[in-house]
Amino acid sequence: FISPYQEDRDRVRDLVDDDRFFEVYVDCPLEVCKERDTKGLYEKAEKGEIANFTGVSAPYEAPETPEVVVHSDTDDVDACVDQIIAALEENGII
Repeated sequence: FISPYQEDRDRVRDLVDDDRFFEVYVDCPLEVCKERDTKGLYEKAEKGEIANFTGVSAPYEAPETPEVVVHSDTDDVDACVDQIIAALEENGII
């Protein structure tokens, strides 16, 4: 699930067993997200046409203790996927 608030992620982490919650932080600067936005959603949000848009009119709180962090601005999709799979394997999830 995508969750921009630390409080929500903490609540879910508390609800499930430790071995059932695995937080992946896809770290990407806002400017890169805007550049990749083929649907123009960031532009619409900046014009006020979309309310509560994460990173524009609503906050995003970076995770405090994710199990894995991938950097989608510097690594391609395959590298990010490989990193997530490796972390899942290291944690005995797969």
